[in-house]
Amino acid sequence: MQFSALEEYGLRCMLRLAAAGPGTSLTIPEISQAEGISVPYVAKILRALREGGLIHSERGASGGYRVTRPADKIPVSEVLAVLGSRLFTGEFCEKFAGNEDQCMHSINCSIRSLWRAVQRVVDQLLSQTTLKDLLRNEQAMDVFVNDLVVLTGSSVAATGSNLEPLR
Repeated sequence: MQFSALEEYGLRCMLRLAAAGPGTSLTIPEISQAEGISVPYVAKILRALREGGLIHSERGASGGYRVTRPADKIPVSEVLAVLGSRLFTGEFCEKFAGNEDQCMHSINCSIRSLWRAVQRVVDQLLSQTTLKDLLRNEQAMDVFVNDLVVLTGSSVAATGSNLEPLR
């Protein structure tokens, strides 16, 4: 399981726009240069984000792109949902059935339970983290994320799982 380049770069573009502040627009070349991403790829990312309703564009001399809501109202989960897919979906088991048409463990699968739990924890963490949170420095973000993981781990522990906080 891994995040795609589109999700990583898209999140970086969203952070760049959020950091610019409310009412401030940035152009594709400005974002490209600031993030070290090619102009065509930034254009592709911004098109997806615009179609997803997270940013809007303005034409003209003072035009560019800006976020549609304040950074504290945009959860990371929403950005990633626009740009990609979940780490674990129901189709996952169908894709990795082995040599058979259907997985040998389709009725009783402990691995599927693990992947669902991982997805649930990831969903909780990403939905509780906003773009504003990500505008912190790395040290402050480490503390924030560790606190979220402990809280998420507590709620998962109540259902019988055990998570360790990040170190």
